[in-house]
Amino acid sequence: MSHNFHPTSLREYDVRGIVGATLGPDDAYAVGRGIGTLVRRSGGTSVAVGRDGRESSPAFEAAIVRGLNESGADAVRVGLGPTPMLYYAAAELPVDAGVMITGSHNPADYNGFKMVLGGRAFYGADIRNLGLMAEAGDWERGAGGVRDEAVIDRYVERLLQAFDGGAFRIGWDAGNGAAGPAIEKLAARLPGEHHLLYTEVDSRFPNLHPDPTEEKNLADLKALVAEKGLDFGIAFDGDGDRIGAVDGQGRVVWGDQLLAILAEPVLAELPGATIIADVKASRTLYDRIAELGGVPLMWKTGHSLIKSKMKETGAPLAGEMSGHIFFAHDYYGFDDALYAAVRLIRAVTQLGGSLTDLKSAMPATFSTPELRFQVDESRKFAVVDEVLDRLAASGAEVNRTDGARVNTADGWWLLRASNTQDVLVARAEAKDREGLDRLVAQIDEQLALSGVARGPQTGH
Repeated sequence: MSHNFHPTSLREYDVRGIVGATLGPDDAYAVGRGIGTLVRRSGGTSVAVGRDGRESSPAFEAAIVRGLNESGADAVRVGLGPTPMLYYAAAELPVDAGVMITGSHNPADYNGFKMVLGGRAFYGADIRNLGLMAEAGDWERGAGGVRDEAVIDRYVERLLQAFDGGAFRIGWDAGNGAAGPAIEKLAARLPGEHHLLYTEVDSRFPNLHPDPTEEKNLADLKALVAEKGLDFGIAFDGDGDRIGAVDGQGRVVWGDQLLAILAEPVLAELPGATIIADVKASRTLYDRIAELGGVPLMWKTGHSLIKSKMKETGAPLAGEMSGHIFFAHDYYGFDDALYAAVRLIRAVTQLGGSLTDLKSAMPATFSTPELRFQVDESRKFAVVDEVLDRLAASGAEVNRTDGARVNTADGWWLLRASNTQDVLVARAEAKDREGLDRLVAQIDEQLALSGVARGPQTGH
């Protein structure tokens, strides 16, 4: 017996696709067989399984459990919750791996699987190997068991461990995603006054698209903060591993700005520590980390890549522009938006008690949103290589960590290939509007030289 995955569903960081078109229960079964086999072959016996609130998730859960069992592994079902709750279960329960059934922040007709094995991220070659094993039917056989273990209360308890934050008036927007019930439990335990939006899990996402990195999705949270005169607001993506925030004036506090705030108490406790951010983050963040006595490290975009780099460098904290925040300081090193929210409350308390003041004190910059250019998959990486060659020939100051990040007197611009789609992603940031125009013109010029059409698509 063997199985072929749809080629588009095996991605860099997860398995993901459109339910009924590129992903179905047979794929879930094959994921279960594959993970179960890897666990058995490494001397393990059991795997935690969690799921988000999508309509297809219960059927996928049943198929994964069957796959695990038929490979001889035991399944421990931790139930409905955010992805970090599954990561928590994988870290704390006596299990050898974890599988989360989630479509993340994708539209309602998507679903997929995020995996951890032996305490590390499962990505890239691991996922390709899962596909090869399925194709060859290279699976163990056996008869495992299944049990349920509710972890949501223990998880919320862990989020609150060592809590030393003040009492604030906060708005919370769960976007009808899987984090809703955990956010209800968390907010009920925190001091202060809490106003909750869309915590009911609804697979159709009837109110907004749960992706807090796009400003339009924060409109309802901004309105709540304004109407009630709240101190700030916090938003979550569909599976609770990415955070967004707005201050008391409704201004967005972007992922790199949150990291700058979160880094300050960490560096006060661990002077000289390495703090990692991705190549999309503002230069002002890297400057701020250095100013606080930390060592800023720019790394590749992608939650699995950042987690691995954290392990390698011993960094206590890392973050991505997209709102993935990773705490290894007093936590497990995985991206958990609920924990990041708790740490934000604690940091704001420690830094004077006003997120609005912290946002106001940040240097003003002018930046583009993420610009996305459609490009043929076969040309995706080639275009970036051509740009790098031309920049090298011109003597430009380039960082090649992940694509091309170019520093000029005006600021910086970035062009990189997406790991998950057939697009090139660009971004630019300058001290003023004229500088930004010059940077964007440089991006346009490079793309034109490689025959990529203008007309970028912004957003995800």
